[in-house]
Amino acid sequence: MKIAVIGTGYVGLVTGTCFAETGNEVICVDIDKSKVERLSKGEITIYEPGLEKLFLRNLKEERLRFTTSLTDAVKDALLILLALPTPPGEDGSADLSYILGVAGELGRLIKPNDYKVVVDKSTVPVGTAKKVKEKILETGGAKLEGAFDVVSNPEFLREGLAVEDFMKPDRVVIGTDSARARKVIDDLYAPFVRQGNPVIFMDEPSAELTKYAANSFLATKISFMNEIAILCERFGADVDMVRRGIGSDSRIGKRFLFPGIGYGGSCFPKDVQALVKSANEVDYDFQILNAVMKVNEAQKLHLMPAISKYFNHQLKGMRIAIWGLAFKPNTDDIREAPAFYMIDALLKAGASVCAFDPEAMHNTKAVLKDKIEYGENQYATLKDADALVIATEWNEFRTPDFNKIASNLKNKVIFDGRNLFDLTDMKELGFYYVSVGRETVN
Repeated sequence: MKIAVIGTGYVGLVTGTCFAETGNEVICVDIDKSKVERLSKGEITIYEPGLEKLFLRNLKEERLRFTTSLTDAVKDALLILLALPTPPGEDGSADLSYILGVAGELGRLIKPNDYKVVVDKSTVPVGTAKKVKEKILETGGAKLEGAFDVVSNPEFLREGLAVEDFMKPDRVVIGTDSARARKVIDDLYAPFVRQGNPVIFMDEPSAELTKYAANSFLATKISFMNEIAILCERFGADVDMVRRGIGSDSRIGKRFLFPGIGYGGSCFPKDVQALVKSANEVDYDFQILNAVMKVNEAQKLHLMPAISKYFNHQLKGMRIAIWGLAFKPNTDDIREAPAFYMIDALLKAGASVCAFDPEAMHNTKAVLKDKIEYGENQYATLKDADALVIATEWNEFRTPDFNKIASNLKNKVIFDGRNLFDLTDMKELGFYYVSVGRETVN
Protein backbone atom coordinates (compact mmCIF):
# COMPACT_ATOMS: atom_id res chain seq x y z
CA MET A 1 0.00 0.00 0.00
CA LYS A 2 0.98 3.61 -0.51
CA ILE A 3 0.77 5.56 2.74
CA ALA A 4 1.20 9.22 3.61
CA VAL A 5 2.03 9.99 7.25
CA ILE A 6 1.43 13.61 8.19
CA GLY A 7 3.76 14.58 11.03
CA THR A 8 7.19 13.20 11.91
CA GLY A 9 7.07 13.45 15.67
CA TYR A 10 7.20 10.44 17.93
CA VAL A 11 4.03 8.77 16.68
CA GLY A 12 4.52 9.70 13.04
CA LEU A 13 8.10 8.50 12.78
CA VAL A 14 7.46 5.20 14.56
CA THR A 15 4.28 4.59 12.56
CA GLY A 16 5.81 5.44 9.20
CA THR A 17 8.92 3.32 9.82
CA CYS A 18 7.00 0.28 11.04
CA PHE A 19 4.52 0.33 8.16
CA ALA A 20 7.44 0.58 5.73
CA GLU A 21 9.00 -2.43 7.44
CA THR A 22 6.08 -4.61 6.26
CA GLY A 23 6.59 -3.60 2.63
CA ASN A 24 4.40 -0.53 2.29
CA GLU A 25 5.58 2.60 0.47
CA VAL A 26 5.53 5.40 3.03
CA ILE A 27 6.02 9.13 2.59
CA CYS A 28 6.24 11.18 5.79
CA VAL A 29 5.39 14.87 5.65
CA ASP A 30 6.58 17.67 7.92
CA ILE A 31 6.56 21.46 7.59
CA ASP A 32 10.02 21.66 9.18
CA LYS A 33 12.37 21.71 6.18
CA SER A 34 15.55 21.16 8.21
CA LYS A 35 14.01 18.18 10.00
CA VAL A 36 12.97 16.64 6.69
CA GLU A 37 16.48 17.13 5.34
CA ARG A 38 18.02 15.46 8.39
CA LEU A 39 15.65 12.50 8.20
CA SER A 40 16.23 12.12 4.46
CA LYS A 41 19.98 11.93 5.13
CA GLY A 42 19.49 9.15 7.67
CA GLU A 43 19.67 11.25 10.84
CA ILE A 44 16.96 10.01 13.18
CA THR A 45 15.40 12.78 15.27
CA ILE A 46 14.10 10.87 18.29
CA TYR A 47 15.56 8.27 20.61
CA GLU A 48 13.61 5.05 20.67
CA PRO A 49 15.29 1.64 21.17
CA GLY A 50 15.23 -0.46 18.00
CA LEU A 51 13.85 2.27 15.76
CA GLU A 52 17.05 3.48 14.12
CA LYS A 53 17.87 0.08 12.60
CA LEU A 54 14.43 -0.18 10.96
CA PHE A 55 14.52 3.48 9.94
CA LEU A 56 17.88 3.20 8.15
CA ARG A 57 16.99 -0.07 6.44
CA ASN A 58 13.72 1.21 5.01
CA LEU A 59 15.27 4.52 4.04
CA LYS A 60 18.01 2.68 2.14
CA GLU A 61 15.50 0.41 0.41
CA GLU A 62 13.41 3.47 -0.52
CA ARG A 63 10.22 2.31 1.15
CA LEU A 64 10.47 5.29 3.50
CA ARG A 65 10.77 8.86 2.23
CA PHE A 66 10.35 12.34 3.64
CA THR A 67 9.00 15.55 2.15
CA THR A 68 7.65 18.99 3.01
CA SER A 69 5.04 18.73 0.25
CA LEU A 70 1.63 17.56 1.40
CA THR A 71 0.52 17.51 -2.24
CA ASP A 72 3.24 15.07 -3.30
CA ALA A 73 2.63 12.78 -0.33
CA VAL A 74 -1.14 12.60 -0.73
CA LYS A 75 -1.28 12.31 -4.54
CA ASP A 76 -0.84 8.55 -4.83
CA ALA A 77 -1.61 7.50 -1.24
CA LEU A 78 -4.52 5.20 -0.42
CA LEU A 79 -4.05 5.88 3.30
CA ILE A 80 -3.42 9.29 4.84
CA LEU A 81 -2.40 9.02 8.48
CA LEU A 82 -2.70 12.09 10.69
CA ALA A 83 0.02 11.91 13.35
CA LEU A 84 -0.13 15.52 14.47
CA PRO A 85 0.25 17.08 17.91
CA THR A 86 -2.80 17.78 20.05
CA PRO A 87 -1.29 19.87 22.85
CA PRO A 88 -3.46 21.07 25.71
CA GLY A 89 -4.94 24.51 25.24
CA GLU A 90 -5.15 27.11 27.99
CA ASP A 91 -8.37 25.52 29.26
CA GLY A 92 -6.95 21.97 29.19
CA SER A 93 -8.82 20.87 26.09
CA ALA A 94 -6.97 19.23 23.20
CA ASP A 95 -5.88 21.73 20.56
CA LEU A 96 -7.15 20.39 17.23
CA SER A 97 -5.84 23.26 15.10
CA TYR A 98 -3.05 21.18 13.51
CA ILE A 99 -5.38 18.32 12.61
CA LEU A 100 -8.19 20.50 11.29
CA GLY A 101 -5.70 22.68 9.41
CA VAL A 102 -4.41 19.64 7.53
CA ALA A 103 -7.97 18.38 7.03
CA GLY A 104 -8.78 21.64 5.29
CA GLU A 105 -5.81 21.15 2.98
CA LEU A 106 -6.90 17.58 2.22
CA GLY A 107 -10.24 18.90 1.05
CA ARG A 108 -8.41 20.69 -1.72
CA LEU A 109 -6.16 17.73 -2.59
CA ILE A 110 -8.48 14.71 -2.57
CA LYS A 111 -10.06 13.99 -5.96
CA PRO A 112 -13.64 12.69 -6.33
CA ASN A 113 -12.66 9.50 -8.17
CA ASP A 114 -9.56 8.65 -6.12
CA TYR A 115 -10.74 6.97 -2.89
CA LYS A 116 -8.66 7.56 0.24
CA VAL A 117 -8.83 6.58 3.88
CA VAL A 118 -7.94 9.38 6.30
CA VAL A 119 -6.80 7.92 9.62
CA ASP A 120 -6.62 9.79 12.93
CA LYS A 121 -3.55 8.38 14.71
CA SER A 122 -3.36 11.34 17.08
CA THR A 123 -4.96 11.18 20.51
CA VAL A 124 -8.12 13.21 20.02
CA PRO A 125 -11.36 13.92 21.89
CA VAL A 126 -14.66 12.33 20.99
CA GLY A 127 -16.11 13.87 17.86
CA THR A 128 -12.80 14.63 16.12
CA ALA A 129 -13.34 12.16 13.26
CA LYS A 130 -16.65 13.89 12.52
CA LYS A 131 -14.95 17.30 12.60
CA VAL A 132 -12.20 16.11 10.24
CA LYS A 133 -14.78 14.81 7.77
CA GLU A 134 -16.75 18.05 7.97
CA LYS A 135 -13.59 20.11 7.43
CA ILE A 136 -12.59 18.10 4.35
CA LEU A 137 -16.07 18.53 2.89
CA GLU A 138 -16.10 22.22 3.82
CA THR A 139 -13.07 22.93 1.65
CA GLY A 140 -13.57 20.20 -0.95
CA GLY A 141 -17.31 20.47 -1.45
CA ALA A 142 -20.13 17.97 -1.84
CA LYS A 143 -18.33 16.34 -4.79
CA LEU A 144 -16.08 14.57 -2.26
CA GLU A 145 -18.97 12.68 -0.62
CA GLY A 146 -17.98 9.02 -0.86
CA ALA A 147 -14.46 9.83 -2.07
CA PHE A 148 -12.95 9.29 1.36
CA ASP A 149 -13.59 7.86 4.79
CA VAL A 150 -12.28 9.11 8.12
CA VAL A 151 -11.17 6.39 10.53
CA SER A 152 -10.13 6.64 14.17
CA ASN A 153 -7.10 4.44 14.93
CA PRO A 154 -5.55 5.50 18.25
CA GLU A 155 -2.01 4.37 19.01
CA PHE A 156 -1.05 2.59 22.24
CA LEU A 157 2.72 2.93 22.02
CA ARG A 158 4.85 2.99 25.16
CA GLU A 159 7.91 5.21 24.82
CA GLY A 160 10.94 2.97 25.15
CA LEU A 161 8.99 -0.03 23.81
CA ALA A 162 7.26 1.60 20.86
CA VAL A 163 8.72 -0.60 18.10
CA GLU A 164 7.78 -3.79 19.93
CA ASP A 165 4.32 -2.41 20.71
CA PHE A 166 3.74 -1.49 17.07
CA MET A 167 5.05 -4.69 15.51
CA LYS A 168 3.31 -6.95 18.04
CA PRO A 169 0.29 -5.00 19.33
CA ASP A 170 -1.89 -6.25 22.19
CA ARG A 171 -4.83 -5.02 20.15
CA VAL A 172 -5.63 -2.66 17.30
CA VAL A 173 -8.60 -0.36 17.84
CA ILE A 174 -10.40 0.90 14.73
CA GLY A 175 -13.32 3.29 14.68
CA THR A 176 -15.31 3.22 11.42
CA ASP A 177 -18.76 2.47 10.09
CA SER A 178 -17.48 2.08 6.51
CA ALA A 179 -17.15 -1.44 5.14
CA ARG A 180 -14.80 -0.16 2.43
CA ALA A 181 -12.47 1.49 4.94
CA ARG A 182 -12.63 -1.58 7.19
CA LYS A 183 -11.31 -3.77 4.36
CA VAL A 184 -8.38 -1.39 3.75
CA ILE A 185 -7.49 -1.26 7.46
CA ASP A 186 -7.81 -5.04 7.80
CA ASP A 187 -5.29 -5.51 5.00
CA LEU A 188 -2.98 -2.88 6.48
CA TYR A 189 -2.76 -4.52 9.90
CA ALA A 190 -2.84 -8.18 8.78
CA PRO A 191 0.99 -8.60 9.06
CA PHE A 192 0.94 -7.31 12.64
CA VAL A 193 -1.77 -9.58 14.08
CA ARG A 194 -0.86 -12.96 12.61
CA GLN A 195 -0.65 -14.44 16.12
CA GLY A 196 -4.29 -13.70 16.70
CA ASN A 197 -4.22 -10.46 18.64
CA PRO A 198 -7.51 -8.73 17.99
CA VAL A 199 -8.36 -5.95 15.59
CA ILE A 200 -11.34 -4.43 17.36
CA PHE A 201 -13.76 -2.52 15.17
CA MET A 202 -16.17 -0.03 16.69
CA ASP A 203 -17.76 3.32 15.96
CA GLU A 204 -15.54 6.42 15.78
CA PRO A 205 -16.61 8.02 19.11
CA SER A 206 -15.96 4.76 20.99
CA ALA A 207 -12.49 4.42 19.46
CA GLU A 208 -11.63 8.01 20.34
CA LEU A 209 -12.81 7.54 23.93
CA THR A 210 -10.96 4.22 24.26
CA LYS A 211 -7.55 5.89 24.05
CA TYR A 212 -8.38 8.52 26.65
CA ALA A 213 -9.98 5.92 28.90
CA ALA A 214 -6.95 3.60 28.72
CA ASN A 215 -4.39 6.28 29.55
CA SER A 216 -6.56 7.78 32.27
CA PHE A 217 -7.06 4.39 33.91
CA LEU A 218 -3.31 3.74 33.97
CA ALA A 219 -2.68 7.21 35.40
CA THR A 220 -5.26 6.44 38.06
CA LYS A 221 -3.43 3.23 39.03
CA ILE A 222 -0.20 5.18 39.42
CA SER A 223 -1.74 7.93 41.54
CA PHE A 224 -3.59 5.38 43.67
CA MET A 225 -0.34 3.57 44.39
CA ASN A 226 1.39 6.84 45.21
CA GLU A 227 -1.29 7.58 47.79
CA ILE A 228 -0.89 4.09 49.22
CA ALA A 229 2.85 4.81 49.44
CA ILE A 230 2.15 7.90 51.54
CA LEU A 231 0.00 5.81 53.87
CA CYS A 232 2.80 3.24 54.11
CA GLU A 233 5.21 5.95 55.23
CA ARG A 234 2.80 7.09 57.93
CA PHE A 235 1.79 3.60 59.10
CA GLY A 236 5.29 2.15 58.98
CA ALA A 237 4.33 -0.33 56.26
CA ASP A 238 6.41 -1.25 53.19
CA VAL A 239 4.85 -0.28 49.86
CA ASP A 240 6.82 -2.99 48.04
CA MET A 241 5.09 -5.63 50.14
CA VAL A 242 1.70 -4.04 49.59
CA ARG A 243 2.37 -3.78 45.86
CA ARG A 244 3.22 -7.47 45.61
CA GLY A 245 0.23 -8.39 47.71
CA ILE A 246 -2.33 -6.59 45.57
CA GLY A 247 -0.53 -7.12 42.25
CA SER A 248 -0.84 -10.89 42.62
CA ASP A 249 -4.59 -10.48 42.32
CA SER A 250 -5.36 -11.17 38.64
CA ARG A 251 -8.18 -8.63 38.75
CA ILE A 252 -5.65 -5.89 39.54
CA GLY A 253 -2.44 -7.07 37.85
CA LYS A 254 1.19 -6.25 38.52
CA ARG A 255 1.75 -3.40 36.08
CA PHE A 256 1.58 0.32 36.89
CA LEU A 257 1.72 -0.33 40.63
CA PHE A 258 5.20 1.05 41.23
CA PRO A 259 5.17 4.16 43.43
CA GLY A 260 7.43 7.09 42.71
CA ILE A 261 7.51 10.83 42.17
CA GLY A 262 4.65 10.97 39.74
CA TYR A 263 3.99 10.36 36.07
CA GLY A 264 4.95 12.67 33.23
CA GLY A 265 5.47 12.46 29.49
CA SER A 266 3.50 13.48 26.45
CA CYS A 267 0.45 11.29 27.07
CA PHE A 268 -0.81 10.76 30.62
CA PRO A 269 -0.84 14.41 31.81
CA LYS A 270 -2.42 15.81 28.66
CA ASP A 271 -4.86 12.93 28.10
CA VAL A 272 -6.20 12.94 31.65
CA GLN A 273 -6.64 16.70 31.45
CA ALA A 274 -8.33 16.47 28.05
CA LEU A 275 -10.77 13.78 29.22
CA VAL A 276 -11.74 15.90 32.22
CA LYS A 277 -12.31 18.84 29.89
CA SER A 278 -14.37 16.69 27.52
CA ALA A 279 -16.46 15.49 30.46
CA ASN A 280 -17.06 19.09 31.51
CA GLU A 281 -18.35 19.87 28.02
CA VAL A 282 -21.13 17.33 28.49
CA ASP A 283 -21.86 18.58 32.04
CA TYR A 284 -20.11 15.76 33.88
CA ASP A 285 -17.71 16.30 36.76
CA PHE A 286 -15.10 13.54 36.45
CA GLN A 287 -14.21 13.53 40.13
CA ILE A 288 -11.77 10.62 40.11
CA LEU A 289 -9.60 12.12 37.37
CA ASN A 290 -9.60 15.53 39.03
CA ALA A 291 -8.19 13.79 42.11
CA VAL A 292 -5.66 11.89 39.98
CA MET A 293 -4.27 15.14 38.58
CA LYS A 294 -4.13 16.73 42.03
CA VAL A 295 -2.30 13.74 43.52
CA ASN A 296 0.20 13.62 40.68
CA GLU A 297 1.08 17.29 40.91
CA ALA A 298 1.82 16.92 44.61
CA GLN A 299 3.71 13.66 44.12
CA LYS A 300 6.30 15.26 41.84
CA LEU A 301 7.63 17.15 44.87
CA HIS A 302 7.10 14.30 47.35
CA LEU A 303 10.79 14.13 48.27
CA MET A 304 11.26 17.85 48.82
CA PRO A 305 10.14 17.93 52.48
CA ALA A 306 12.56 15.09 53.30
CA ILE A 307 15.40 16.83 51.46
CA SER A 308 14.68 20.12 53.20
CA LYS A 309 14.44 18.44 56.60
CA TYR A 310 17.77 16.64 56.18
CA PHE A 311 19.51 19.97 55.56
CA ASN A 312 17.69 21.65 58.48
CA HIS A 313 15.58 23.62 56.00
CA GLN A 314 18.70 25.42 54.74
CA LEU A 315 19.18 24.38 51.14
CA LYS A 316 20.89 27.60 50.10
CA GLY A 317 24.41 26.84 48.96
CA MET A 318 23.83 23.09 48.84
CA ARG A 319 24.85 21.17 45.73
CA ILE A 320 22.43 18.42 44.66
CA ALA A 321 23.20 15.73 42.08
CA ILE A 322 20.29 14.39 40.03
CA TRP A 323 20.25 11.12 38.10
CA GLY A 324 17.60 11.07 35.41
CA LEU A 325 15.90 13.86 33.45
CA ALA A 326 13.60 12.02 31.03
CA PHE A 327 10.10 11.32 32.31
CA LYS A 328 10.84 7.58 32.06
CA PRO A 329 13.77 5.38 31.01
CA ASN A 330 14.60 4.49 27.40
CA THR A 331 13.44 7.80 25.98
CA ASP A 332 14.78 11.34 25.57
CA ASP A 333 11.33 12.81 26.23
CA ILE A 334 11.38 15.42 29.02
CA ARG A 335 7.79 16.62 28.70
CA GLU A 336 6.23 16.96 32.17
CA ALA A 337 9.19 15.07 33.64
CA PRO A 338 9.13 15.04 37.46
CA ALA A 339 12.86 15.80 37.51
CA PHE A 340 12.15 19.29 36.20
CA TYR A 341 9.74 20.01 39.03
CA MET A 342 12.40 18.89 41.51
CA ILE A 343 15.06 21.03 39.82
CA ASP A 344 12.81 24.08 39.90
CA ALA A 345 12.09 23.62 43.61
CA LEU A 346 15.76 23.10 44.46
CA LEU A 347 16.87 26.17 42.54
CA LYS A 348 14.18 28.30 44.19
CA ALA A 349 15.41 27.10 47.57
CA GLY A 350 18.93 28.32 46.71
CA ALA A 351 20.58 25.00 45.90
CA SER A 352 22.68 24.30 42.80
CA VAL A 353 22.07 21.24 40.64
CA CYS A 354 24.28 18.99 38.55
CA ALA A 355 22.38 16.40 36.50
CA PHE A 356 22.95 13.44 34.20
CA ASP A 357 20.70 11.44 31.89
CA PRO A 358 21.83 8.87 29.30
CA GLU A 359 19.63 10.29 26.52
CA ALA A 360 17.79 13.44 27.62
CA MET A 361 20.75 15.83 28.16
CA HIS A 362 20.43 17.57 24.78
CA ASN A 363 16.72 18.24 25.23
CA THR A 364 17.29 19.43 28.79
CA LYS A 365 20.03 21.86 27.78
CA ALA A 366 17.69 23.34 25.17
CA VAL A 367 15.18 24.14 27.93
CA LEU A 368 17.21 24.85 31.07
CA LYS A 369 20.41 26.05 29.36
CA ASP A 370 22.94 27.05 32.04
CA LYS A 371 20.52 27.09 34.99
CA ILE A 372 22.06 23.78 36.06
CA GLU A 373 25.31 21.92 35.44
CA TYR A 374 25.57 18.68 33.46
CA GLY A 375 27.76 15.70 34.28
CA GLU A 376 29.63 13.73 31.63
CA ASN A 377 28.43 10.56 33.32
CA GLN A 378 26.42 9.57 36.37
CA TYR A 379 29.41 9.68 38.71
CA ALA A 380 30.71 13.05 37.50
CA THR A 381 27.53 14.67 38.82
CA LEU A 382 28.41 13.53 42.34
CA LYS A 383 31.68 15.42 42.78
CA ASP A 384 31.34 17.72 45.80
CA ALA A 385 27.56 17.18 45.87
CA ASP A 386 25.80 17.18 49.24
CA ALA A 387 23.23 14.56 48.19
CA LEU A 388 22.01 12.47 45.27
CA VAL A 389 18.42 12.52 43.98
CA ILE A 390 17.24 9.77 41.62
CA ALA A 391 14.39 10.90 39.36
CA THR A 392 14.36 8.33 36.52
CA GLU A 393 14.80 4.56 36.75
CA TRP A 394 17.38 4.00 33.99
CA ASN A 395 18.86 0.51 34.08
CA GLU A 396 22.39 1.82 34.55
CA PHE A 397 21.30 3.44 37.81
CA ARG A 398 20.02 0.17 39.31
CA THR A 399 23.37 -1.43 40.18
CA PRO A 400 25.83 1.44 40.56
CA ASP A 401 29.26 1.39 42.16
CA PHE A 402 28.34 2.47 45.67
CA ASN A 403 31.99 3.00 46.56
CA LYS A 404 32.19 5.62 43.79
CA ILE A 405 29.00 7.22 45.05
CA ALA A 406 30.33 7.37 48.61
CA SER A 407 33.76 8.69 47.61
CA ASN A 408 32.36 11.50 45.45
CA LEU A 409 29.49 12.69 47.61
CA LYS A 410 30.19 14.95 50.57
CA ASN A 411 27.58 12.97 52.48
CA LYS A 412 26.38 9.41 51.94
CA VAL A 413 22.85 10.63 51.25
CA ILE A 414 20.43 9.41 48.58
CA PHE A 415 16.85 10.49 47.95
CA ASP A 416 15.40 7.88 45.61
CA GLY A 417 12.22 8.81 43.77
CA ARG A 418 12.04 5.43 42.00
CA ASN A 419 12.84 2.92 44.79
CA LEU A 420 15.81 1.41 42.97
CA PHE A 421 17.77 0.05 45.92
CA ASP A 422 17.23 -2.57 48.57
CA LEU A 423 16.77 -1.19 52.09
CA THR A 424 18.96 -3.85 53.69
CA ASP A 425 21.79 -3.07 51.27
CA MET A 426 21.51 0.64 52.06
CA LYS A 427 21.74 -0.09 55.79
CA GLU A 428 24.80 -2.29 55.35
CA LEU A 429 26.50 0.30 53.14
CA GLY A 430 25.87 3.05 55.69
CA PHE A 431 23.80 5.38 53.50
CA TYR A 432 21.14 7.79 54.62
CA TYR A 433 18.45 6.65 52.20
CA VAL A 434 14.97 8.01 51.59
CA SER A 435 12.63 6.34 49.09
CA VAL A 436 8.88 6.38 48.44
CA GLY A 437 6.54 4.42 50.68
CA ARG A 438 9.32 2.68 52.59
CA GLU A 439 11.16 3.32 55.85
CA THR A 440 13.98 5.85 55.91
CA VAL A 441 17.40 4.29 56.36
CA ASN A 442 19.68 6.34 58.61
